[in-house]
Amino acid sequence: MKSRVCIPQAEYLERIKKASSLISRAGLDVLIANSNEADFANVRYFSGFWPLFEVGGVAIASNGKASLMVGPESEEFAESWSPIKNIHRMREYRESADPQFPGGGFNTFADVFESIGVKNPKKIGIAGWLITSVDLYQSIQKAFPSAEIIKADNIVTELRQIKSQAEIACLKEAFRISEIAVDAVLAKIKPGMTELQVVGFAQQAIYENGGEYEAHALYLFGGRNTNNAISRPRYNIIEKGKIVQLNIGGRIDGYSPSIGIPFCIGKMNARQRELVQFGLDAHFETRKWLKAGIIAGEVAKKYEAYFKEKGYADNYLYGPCHGLGMLEVEKPWIETTSEYKLQENMTFQVDSFVRDKEFGLRWETGAVITKDGIELLSDKIKGIVEL
Repeated sequence: MKSRVCIPQAEYLERIKKASSLISRAGLDVLIANSNEADFANVRYFSGFWPLFEVGGVAIASNGKASLMVGPESEEFAESWSPIKNIHRMREYRESADPQFPGGGFNTFADVFESIGVKNPKKIGIAGWLITSVDLYQSIQKAFPSAEIIKADNIVTELRQIKSQAEIACLKEAFRISEIAVDAVLAKIKPGMTELQVVGFAQQAIYENGGEYEAHALYLFGGRNTNNAISRPRYNIIEKGKIVQLNIGGRIDGYSPSIGIPFCIGKMNARQRELVQFGLDAHFETRKWLKAGIIAGEVAKKYEAYFKEKGYADNYLYGPCHGLGMLEVEKPWIETTSEYKLQENMTFQVDSFVRDKEFGLRWETGAVITKDGIELLSDKIKGIVEL
């Protein structure tokens, strides 16, 4: 049996060490990185732990010490996952169904901070700001009423945006599995099936070939719903002659890519072919613009200008790329307002979405930024697909 592609335990501890330097540089005493089951990345990045039902947090001090905070039911579960052995069971990290756990016996934030050598913090940063509940935030305030609490997502973004060789290996393996799942869908889909039935082919292929989970809510939908930037498969029937959009990804050790291909069962009509080809051309052009040293916003400006120059300004919604890693969409985005420079070993999804009144389409794949351009993580996108 071949060895499993994964993040070595030592790398999690190295991440904590790097984080502590950034925490100190930012003038913080402690960073609390929170996650839930859906957006698990911050906690899993530092601890390997993936919360289920409940939420989780990692507290990292500027001195390099760390603690994993979990909900009332997750202590043993977390112990089996995490290289962080300083684990605290806390009521604040309970699930959203809000059980009260009247028996008590929980640790407090004061206990957590003392365990990592912090007694009277002056400044606390929170990463995962948008998923930190009001109850959780107020508990931190109550525990340390004189401390300043600030948004500190930028610290985790700075760490996560440059990928290690182990992270890139996980993404490559995840894309390999994703390609198998795409092939399974294209081989088995038939008119008359429901969108959900077809998603089942992808799920089977992902798990059979080593994926730990779907990388995201799998996209497989047809007809007018393809002009939705975000949607879900339903009980809708797959029809011949309608654009079908798939975005399929399998997850490996938390790393979550996607391959996006629009296709048709039967021949596309003239308008379908025209717009699908334009999207493909925009996708290939975007790949050419990406390389280390380029200001990210310049890529987005070129992409938007390309739509206007080719006469498709009304079909533009967003673009052209977003960060890729533990989540299929993560910071940083490439937008017209982006002022940062692309760096080697940043990873992005090249995401080319085009919409029309009756249908839409998305060509999407992953890439690693290199000195001279990009390394594709999947080269599955070749041309227009008609089955």
